[in-house]
Amino acid sequence: MCGPEPINCFPVLVNILSNTFLRLFNCTARFRVWSELFYTGENPELQNYIFFGLFTYLLVLAAGLPPLFAMSSVEDYKVKS
Repeated sequence: MCGPEPINCFPVLVNILSNTFLRLFNCTARFRVWSELFYTGENPELQNYIFFGLFTYLLVLAAGLPPLFAMSSVEDYKVKS
């Protein structure tokens, strides 16, 4: 049920426990778990949208981190640590 990788066991366990509790309370809803990073199906437009969204986020993150490190070292220089 979990497979050889332990990273898959926790979502499967949470899914089993959640569905068990839902059945105990006589609820008809169920949880579903996918083993893919994003459930995109076969829609290439959605895949491109997700890719470019994540790529833009990483570019902004990469542009914002170096000044943070530079300011830290300038503060250390001022304090003479």
